[in-house]
Amino acid sequence: MHAIADTTRLTAEGVITADQARIIESRAREAMITLGVNVILCLGILAATGGFIFWLADPLPVAIAGLLMTLTGLAILARGGEMFHMFGNAATLIGAGMLIGGATLELMDNYEEIAGWVLWPVGGLLLAVLSLRYWRGGLSSHFVLGALILMALAVHIIGIEALSRQHDIGSPLRNFEMLYYAALLAGIGALIDVRLVTAFALAPFAQALETGSAYFHAAYVFYSPEPTLSILQMSALIALCLWLARSQPERIARHLRILVMLAFVVANLCALVGSLWGDFVGETIWGPGRYYGSVHQDWDSFNAARTAFRDTALELSANLYSILWALALAGMVVWAAMRNERGLFNASLTFGGIHAYTQLFESFADEPLAYVIGGLAAVPLAWGIWRLNLWITARQAAP
Repeated sequence: MHAIADTTRLTAEGVITADQARIIESRAREAMITLGVNVILCLGILAATGGFIFWLADPLPVAIAGLLMTLTGLAILARGGEMFHMFGNAATLIGAGMLIGGATLELMDNYEEIAGWVLWPVGGLLLAVLSLRYWRGGLSSHFVLGALILMALAVHIIGIEALSRQHDIGSPLRNFEMLYYAALLAGIGALIDVRLVTAFALAPFAQALETGSAYFHAAYVFYSPEPTLSILQMSALIALCLWLARSQPERIARHLRILVMLAFVVANLCALVGSLWGDFVGETIWGPGRYYGSVHQDWDSFNAARTAFRDTALELSANLYSILWALALAGMVVWAAMRNERGLFNASLTFGGIHAYTQLFESFADEPLAYVIGGLAAVPLAWGIWRLNLWITARQAAP
């Protein structure tokens, strides 16, 4: 549910009636049951689809079985009663998954040269058509259409990744690919109202500045060799999503808040990297890069180019990063408390603990004066927060 309430206490205090409490509890239970059923159904569909594909192990039987199962599922949805809709949904999705998954595996295994050129446009066309039908309504239930949209999205992305690997696509085109994936995942997640899909958008978005991720089989997800630029990137996303969430309906705002939380986590992970090793801003983007083999002929020339770049580059040392990160977390705790942003408040406190524990052993273990200064600075900070809260409370209480 969007709001969590202690209905027993609210009833005892006379805020709501007993009947209203029962309605709230009933709706909360219904939402949880629906979520549980959909999760179990999705896992079962994925297992059955994969099992059929690898059991039959031949594209023709897989295609025939998938087509028959899809037609059966659509017939059940069209003619069956409400009681049998779940079986129709399952049959339709298993059949569609066999058709799409079997064709994708066949192309990737036996026709690798043309697989990407077939998968990305076909997946893109299916994605566009199904998304339009979902937006307009009709054709099938939202659950079936949403699952088919995700299948088409996977085919589209797999096709692009196959082409990227085949042609060894690197920066800057690779960076735009990551941004494209992020936009697709965020848009589809908001369309079908599945926040898990929206959350996945942060993975390619965080890799947009990753200059060495042009491979298909793995992903660092959050890691960037440019922590400062990644923090600025995530901060811009946080500010944009918070601003948009104020004016959007709750259905869209909750997706924006998911992106805010994950972007905040990624930004703090990048700050952790910077607090341990520091950062020469732009070294892997407009500097000599990460790997000497791809740009320079030998280590000596690469090292000379890197040294020359670092002599003139903006450097943020590990100690400076540690101080800036602590100040940013303290500011975020205050801001989130004033704005009642509980998620950001809890995350800021959590990363504050991580930061303190890390620096205790890594950076300032032999600098007790640093802890004295930091501890004494916390006193006026806490006093200022307390006074500010009193002032805001008085303003709100004034007629």
